[in-house]
Amino acid sequence: MTIYQNDLGQPIGFPIEQWEARPFPQRSTLEGRYCRVEPLDPTRHAHDLYGAFVGEENLGLWTYMPYGPFDSFESYNTWLVASAQSDDPLFFAIVDRATSNAVGVAGYLRINPAYGVIEVGHINYAPPLQKTRAATEAMFLMMQNVFDTLGYRRYEWKCDALNAGSCRAAVRYGFTFEGLFHQALIYKGRNRDTAWYAIIDSEWPRLKSAFERWLDPANFDQNGRQKLPLRKCMEDDS
Repeated sequence: MTIYQNDLGQPIGFPIEQWEARPFPQRSTLEGRYCRVEPLDPTRHAHDLYGAFVGEENLGLWTYMPYGPFDSFESYNTWLVASAQSDDPLFFAIVDRATSNAVGVAGYLRINPAYGVIEVGHINYAPPLQKTRAATEAMFLMMQNVFDTLGYRRYEWKCDALNAGSCRAAVRYGFTFEGLFHQALIYKGRNRDTAWYAIIDSEWPRLKSAFERWLDPANFDQNGRQKLPLRKCMEDDS
């Protein structure tokens, strides 16, 4: 690894030439083979999403969210209307192309165009979306937008360190664990230690190739079962 020094002989970070602040992400639709990632629109998505998330069997989906669960469509729609108006977080609905139903939510947040840093969060997948090709593709489309379209340098994922499912998902999607921030937040009247993960731009070409390989229809048999897991695709491309 090259070590850079200033005129005083002190180690310094590597130079970044001709850097300019990156664009702020837009409310635009990201089209995939299995899903669309659309700007959150209560008039289009509220009934689908509430129907997908409602029920006692889905209460666990809200455990690690700073909001929810919602006890009525009206309360959920109120949250959705306010969220749809926000620029940071910038919320999107995930629409299954096979059914045209909105079955998940995700967003960009802590958006820092000056440094080229952005986080993905507020990820909530209803049961019809979980463990599907569309679920993985949605994350890929959001990454691709950040690195290829917007030109950001760093893509972050943060979650409650006790949220084992989110921690596993971060690793599966190629994020690197960077550390644990103790007592970082308070939400729902309890402490949160935050686990930090990230992908940087130099890692993106390899991860992009792995995602494209995994999402290829040829990677699935006639029953829709994957032939190679995403992790294997990442290892093969390393």
